[in-house]
Amino acid sequence: MRHLNSGRKLKRTAPHRKALMESLATSLILYKQVRTTLAKAKETRMFIEPLITKAKKDSVPARRHVSRFIKNR
Repeated sequence: MRHLNSGRKLKRTAPHRKALMESLATSLILYKQVRTTLAKAKETRMFIEPLITKAKKDSVPARRHVSRFIKNR
């Protein structure tokens, strides 16, 4: 049974999904828009909303946590 299993696989391996989410999140933050499929957009929303909430706390640990996922070097 599939009870309480959230998230989509998007036909990718776990590291590929993680890289995709980080890339889409970075693009969304930098450019304020991203062009993608509906499924990827919904999954990115689930990934980025906790990061935005965390980033609103202006503290060093919060910044470090968010910078682990947002790749802008």
